[in-house]
Parts: sequence; structure tokens; C-alpha cells
Amino acid sequence: MTVRSRTTLALLGGIALGAAVTMTGTVLAERDPAPRAEVVASRAAAAQRGLSPLAGVPPEDVHRLAEILERVRVEYVDEVDDRTLIDNAVRGLVSGLDPYSAYLDRDEYDEIRLSTSGTYPGIGVEVAPEAEGIKVLRPIADSPAERAGLRSGDVIVRIDDAPVQSDVDAAIDQMRGPAGTQVKLSVRRPGAPQVVDLALERAQVEVHSVSAESLEPGYGYLRITTFSDTTAQDVTRAVSNLLGARHGTALDGLVIDLRNNPGGVLDSAVEVADAFLDSGVIVTADGRTPDARFRMDATPGELLAGARIAVLVNGGSASAAEILAGALKDNGRAVLVGRRTYGKGSVQTVIPLADGRALKLTTSHYATPSGAKIDQRGIDPDLVVQGPDEPPGDVAADGEVRQALQALKTGRPAASPRLVTATASR
Repeated sequence: MTVRSRTTLALLGGIALGAAVTMTGTVLAERDPAPRAEVVASRAAAAQRGLSPLAGVPPEDVHRLAEILERVRVEYVDEVDDRTLIDNAVRGLVSGLDPYSAYLDRDEYDEIRLSTSGTYPGIGVEVAPEAEGIKVLRPIADSPAERAGLRSGDVIVRIDDAPVQSDVDAAIDQMRGPAGTQVKLSVRRPGAPQVVDLALERAQVEVHSVSAESLEPGYGYLRITTFSDTTAQDVTRAVSNLLGARHGTALDGLVIDLRNNPGGVLDSAVEVADAFLDSGVIVTADGRTPDARFRMDATPGELLAGARIAVLVNGGSASAAEILAGALKDNGRAVLVGRRTYGKGSVQTVIPLADGRALKLTTSHYATPSGAKIDQRGIDPDLVVQGPDEPPGDVAADGEVRQALQALKTGRPAASPRLVTATASR
């Protein structure tokens, strides 16, 4: 695998994790911020050459911008400070480029880094919107939420006695806080006549995005919910445990479940792909700058020694999840089962600014090993699953897992590499 000097992330809006939200987005690459002294020196040099920070912009456009700023400052119904006006202008400038570029304030920039770190300060619970509050999908193992007795299906209706609406982001902000501090949750529990109050002590929570279990003798199941900095090592550990359950003997097949996986750290997805590939291209990207053009290849050696792989995907499988699915499919290593993936193929670079803010800017597009540009197209599975698209649930009762297992048993080979041409409606 080609080693790159920058951190690359692949994000798409997904399940909120107790005190960290997976941001709406794409593939991100983080650059080091320019020191403030360098920024000042650069501006001074430009001034000496008679250039303005808007050099190259026609004077009439600069005048138009200044005129609008002044009109809003003087005539808008409410007084707005200059910093807010400039921030809003910058947001509009960047967000107008495409759906994934954005101007990030300090909190938003911290949120991106926090959501992919694999650890955060909070209570450790996966939640989703609910009409009367936020619904608990599951408490994370060995977290304050699990230790306090929070259960799947509980609906959090109050946090520190403040009512909770269906705004997940706001609820997460309420639950967030330094490790060691207290938070009180009031939950409505199925079957309980009254609201249950729980006291939790926040802690540093480790989010493991990988779970695994045996389906039947010789066949394993691996679920990857997102790609964080720890996912690759979690995959290696999970596969080792599956092999250990067979006393070191090889698996006949493995189901990798990427349904509703919104993405995450791109380099992590590449590492996972490399773990299941002995050779071949994993992903390529093309853009205007040298940093935006890259190719990542698999290195010799793999975890499963050629055992068959089936990858479950659906419309919620996006970005980094599509990179993994595309790499395994196009290299003939896996059969894809399920539904067409989301189709997120653009690359964003997070560029820190001197004042602690950042830009998330689209810099390139990536392609699967076959050269397929999947943006707004997605990847079609080899075996299409019919019926309603249900989220992953109990593995033993999951019909799509059974279909993937059957595909492994029949030995159906992965399709030959080909371009994806079907267009998904957006």
C-alpha cells in the first residue's frame, strides 16, 4: 500500500455516537496549517507588489461585494457584527461550490477530527431521531451508558432535566462534557409505566466500529459500521478471533457487512482492503494538484488466505465503504450482495486556517480499480436482494445475511471488473 503523508477521511452523514457526530461529507485530506507568521509575511509581500488579497478579481466585483456588505450592515433589520457577516459570506462562497465543500468554524473542525478518532469524551451510545426524543440504538460496550443500564429501544426525553427534541446534534451537545463530570438522562422505556432517571459519569469512550461472530462452522460474519482510525486493527483482531474459534484452521468464507456504513477514514478503508487482498490496485484519485492525484496498491499477504468473501451493501453504503467494496469486487476477491451503493466519489481536503478554523474543499475524484467513477452512480451488486431495505439487525434472523452466506456456499465468483453505468436518482 502506498503510504501518504496526509490523513484522508471519507465521510457521509450517519448514526450519531453519544458525543460525536459523523459529519455529512466525503473523502477528506488534512493539511498542516500555515503558521500565522507565514500568513502575515505572505500578505505583506503581496502588499509590497501592489496586490490585494483579491488579486485577479475584477474591481467591479470587489466593489459589488463591499457594497452588499455595507448595505447589510446598515439596513438589515437587526444589527449584525462584522465577524458574523464575514463568516456568513465565506460560508456562502464555499458551500456554493458543491454539496460537500464547507467552511468550518472551530467547533465544526473539532467535530470532524473527533468523529473519526475512534475515541471521544461522552457516554457511549448510538442514537437516532425519534418523535418524542432520541432513540437509543445500542450502548457501546463497557461505556458509561452500558454501565448505567441504558438499553436499546430506550427513548431519551430529558437531559439534565431539559426536554429533548428530535434534534440529534443538540442532544449530543447536551450529553457531551469532560470525562468525570455527571449527566442525568430521563428515558422512556418500553414496558415501563414511568420515565426512568439514570445518572451517568462521562468518560473517554473507545468506539469499536467492528463486530464479528460465527454464522456456522467454517463461515464468519464481520460488521463494519464506519471507518475510524482504529477500524483496521479492529478488523485484524476480529478475524483473528474468528480463526481462533476454529482453533487456527482457515475459514471457508466470510460475510463483510457494509450496509448503512457511511464512510469514515479513507486510509483505514484502504488498510482493510489491503488486509483482504494479496495484490492489485485499491483506489485511484485524480485532481488538479499533485496531492490530489494518488494511487494506492495492495501489498503481498492477506488475512484469509483465499477464503471466499461476500460483501453486503445497500444505499447507505457510501464513500470509504464504497472504496472497500469496489476494491474487493474489481479485484475479483468478493461477490457483492444487496443493493446499489450510495455513489460518493469526490475527495475533499481539510485545510486548516490560521485562526483555528478550516476549509473542507473538494480537490479530486476517486475511481475503483476498474476505473469506474462512482459519483452519483454507485456500485451495482453482483447479486441483487429484493424486498424492503431493512437496516442490519439480529444476525441470526437477518435474511440478507443468509443470502450472502448462500452465495459463499455456492461458490459464485465475483463479477469481472466493469464500469458502473447505471444512474441512481438523487
